[in-house]
Amino acid sequence: MTGNKITLEQGRAIARWVLAILYFGAGLLHLYFAEALLQIVPDWVPFARHVVFFTGLCEIIGAIALLTHSLRRAAGVAFALYALAVWPANIKQAIEGIPLGEMQLGWWYHAPRLAFQPVLIWWALFAGEVITWPFGRSRDPQIGKAE
Repeated sequence: MTGNKITLEQGRAIARWVLAILYFGAGLLHLYFAEALLQIVPDWVPFARHVVFFTGLCEIIGAIALLTHSLRRAAGVAFALYALAVWPANIKQAIEGIPLGEMQLGWWYHAPRLAFQPVLIWWALFAGEVITWPFGRSRDPQIGKAE
């Protein structure tokens, strides 16, 4: 930190570590609670059981990739696309009121979760060094190149 200010790169590193920890944990939960998560997979998704297992593995691998310099951008893009791809399952769970295991979740949970999805997409792109928005361009020509 410079004084009391967090630099763009320090903020990005914090965002990256927090996101990696969240996705690593989510991946473990996908593997452990696969049966419960099958309930929210839309009917049009083929091989739902395999998809739930595969997404759990992808979350774990992606979390590690996000912390790996050479794979960081790819992981950021992949997590952004993933957050977009799972939105239908989140919508289905909210509209149909599908409990998660034994826990019945109301709109107090679903509304913020659905509204947070675009933030999660941005977060993945920011942490993956794909974008710098809204913090402006960096002096490093590699950062923000995709903007």
